[in-house]
Amino acid sequence: MHFINYKRFFFCGIFICVFIFSSHSQSYLVYGKIIDSLTSVPVSEAEIYNVDGKVLSTSKPNGYFQFYTSEESLDIFVFTPTYAIYKNRINVKDSAFSHILLSPLSVILSGVEVSEKRKEIFNLDKLNDIVETSIYAGKKTEVILIDQNSTGLALNNARQIYRQVAGLNIYQNDDAGLQLNIGGRGLDPNRTSNFNTRQNGYDISADVLGYPESYYTPPGEALKRIEIVRGAASLQYGTQFGGLINFILKSPSEIEGNRYVVRSTSGSNSLFNNFFSVEGSNKDISYYSFINHKQGEGFRKNSDFKSNNGYIYLKRNVNKKLDISFEFTLLDYLAQQAGGLNDQMFLEDPLQSNRSRNWFKVNWKLYNLKLNYKPSENNHHTLSIFGLDAERFALGYRSNRVAQTDPMLERDLIKGEFNNIGLEYKRLVQRKIRNMRTANLFGFKFYKSKNTSNQGPGSDGNDPDFNFYNTIFPYYKNQSSYKYPNLNLAFFAENIFYLSKKLSVTPGLRYEKIVTQSDGNYIFVLVDGANNPITDTTLYNTTYNSRDFILFGLGISYKANRTLECYGNISENYRSVTFADISIVNPAYIINPNIEDEKGYTADFGIRGNINNHVSYDMNLFYLLYEKRIGFIQKVQADGNIKSERGNVGDARISGLESLIDLKLVEVNSSKFKCNYYINTSFIQSEYINSNQNGIQGNLVEFIPKINLKTGINIKYHSLTSNFQFTYLSQQYTDATNAIESNLSGVIGEIPEYQVMDISLSYQKKKYRIESGINNLLNQSYFTRRATGYPGPGIIPSPRRNYYLTMELNF
Repeated sequence: MHFINYKRFFFCGIFICVFIFSSHSQSYLVYGKIIDSLTSVPVSEAEIYNVDGKVLSTSKPNGYFQFYTSEESLDIFVFTPTYAIYKNRINVKDSAFSHILLSPLSVILSGVEVSEKRKEIFNLDKLNDIVETSIYAGKKTEVILIDQNSTGLALNNARQIYRQVAGLNIYQNDDAGLQLNIGGRGLDPNRTSNFNTRQNGYDISADVLGYPESYYTPPGEALKRIEIVRGAASLQYGTQFGGLINFILKSPSEIEGNRYVVRSTSGSNSLFNNFFSVEGSNKDISYYSFINHKQGEGFRKNSDFKSNNGYIYLKRNVNKKLDISFEFTLLDYLAQQAGGLNDQMFLEDPLQSNRSRNWFKVNWKLYNLKLNYKPSENNHHTLSIFGLDAERFALGYRSNRVAQTDPMLERDLIKGEFNNIGLEYKRLVQRKIRNMRTANLFGFKFYKSKNTSNQGPGSDGNDPDFNFYNTIFPYYKNQSSYKYPNLNLAFFAENIFYLSKKLSVTPGLRYEKIVTQSDGNYIFVLVDGANNPITDTTLYNTTYNSRDFILFGLGISYKANRTLECYGNISENYRSVTFADISIVNPAYIINPNIEDEKGYTADFGIRGNINNHVSYDMNLFYLLYEKRIGFIQKVQADGNIKSERGNVGDARISGLESLIDLKLVEVNSSKFKCNYYINTSFIQSEYINSNQNGIQGNLVEFIPKINLKTGINIKYHSLTSNFQFTYLSQQYTDATNAIESNLSGVIGEIPEYQVMDISLSYQKKKYRIESGINNLLNQSYFTRRATGYPGPGIIPSPRRNYYLTMELNF
């Protein structure tokens, strides 16, 4: 606990010192009036942006606006749907008043205007070549614009939020979106563990290397956008095969004063969600904060939950070159887990539950201190110091026979503590070399974790009691205690070389130094036929694994014009063995003691753009080589029983086509009526090309539906927006042996094809907003997951038909 206290003091101390002792910058008040250039009528609700796309102010009904800035001169953009984009540089120091004349939208749009208008029409965007101190040229990138999403954000329904991201496989475990479970291209969706998950650019998972599962997912109501970079993200963000998911939270505008948002949602199964946020600015200080409370009974018996999530963001503009921000995130939730089913139980009643004493609890605290320094237009530095102080508890009765009735004895308790601290520095310099534009990125990352995992006997009661009872149940079989003092040091570099106005090449590399350690013990208890203990033995286990390597990557981009881009990239990937792979005792499977790290590479080639601003598209071919892939196979044990074993299955080859086409069917007077149709598809082929295990070579790779389809229609009429969505995934396997029939635990076997329909509505008028919808409209019975551990083991059914209603007030 000393480590935790030190870390809290460290973060708070740094922030307070920097905040108090940093020099005061000169702030300038910019104010003025926006009017129609033809009629001289004031223009209300016109948004004023800076060059970074941040909203500085919004004009009032009388056309007046005001904001503070530390810049002596400023490039501003003024946007409103019915007027042409206004762009101008104002000299703030000499004259604070700006009189802005807007021209009615009756001329051909410029390149900047096309970009802004496209965001109104299409819900998905892509990242620019350079964003702050990050490079995305030549990569497959997708940006989900949350403000353009009419789905019920209070439910965090991943099937709807990510509906226009091609090829994602999504676990749908609950009807409240407590956790995000997405994967793609054959990667296990469990807690998004094959993506590098970040919030505002810093890590938020339990342990990037040792336990990369994400127990915390920001509420959709607090998000501005979600950035997704596929496999080629390994160079700047880590080694993961999946790539990067970066949750960008809403940030405060620089308008002086406070603004509030209150949202309340009710829905099926006693769902209640309340979200409150406040933002504001005061000269050189700005802030944003939210509180989110969510509770419900769940769609199955024994699946109550309660969640509380809070967030604070503070930013100070020290001067026109430097700003400092601090973030703190808190998540605390408790969920009852209804347990898993076998195939027969699912066919009899998919909503049944024979587990009334299984509980799951998470307490998550995230810290981040960021310095953003830009001494010149072509020189940019960022430094993030981040940390995690978290706990997760899994308590319940687990049996290899999931149909077995709970004997009401002592329960299995697993407790994990995660104490991580890290630092990431990045510098981006733009320059010319013999008339060739270049952008050079260099950075390094230091990451240290001090994590523990304990497993042993819990209480024999029904309540969520997360204390160990070793003295009362000394002969409990599943007892272990481990420490994981891990270390990661990385250096990375990427460069964009603009060989011409249209062609750019982006080579890069990443050096990784990984040290993973474990120090602990587990207790082996031998019992007789009546389950009485004969003897118990404590076995000690200490491991030290240090390795270093270099990952290479290359990206190419050819922008034929403003509406067409061809891109390609290839990047090496790496995934280390996790804590759960080596030290958790699970009755549903065993661990191969010779399990090793995974490695391989990912390649993409695609085209993206839009046609006459009526069709937006992104289509790509990909190839993924996955060496020493970790998975499950069925093995005959020494006692003659067949049991699932987790280990290195073999080398896998995965390839496919992913595409998103968004078509504007109808547009009448732009703001009155719009109708868009989108179709998001992926067609994937996979095969184990090499394996030392019998009967594996030539099999299909698990977690890969050959067909993954999401399609729908968006309709907007004045202030009313609606979305109809259809989702279809073909059959997929859950283990490398391609087993169709399930075992007693329900862990292996196929996931049958399924299709789901959703409909949502949204109405917004000035300060008010109403959202409603029905998920799983046709009340389909299906499942997307066979869990190997909690919340199972076994089949975890997906939600039946459910509805929600949200009321929002902005003031």
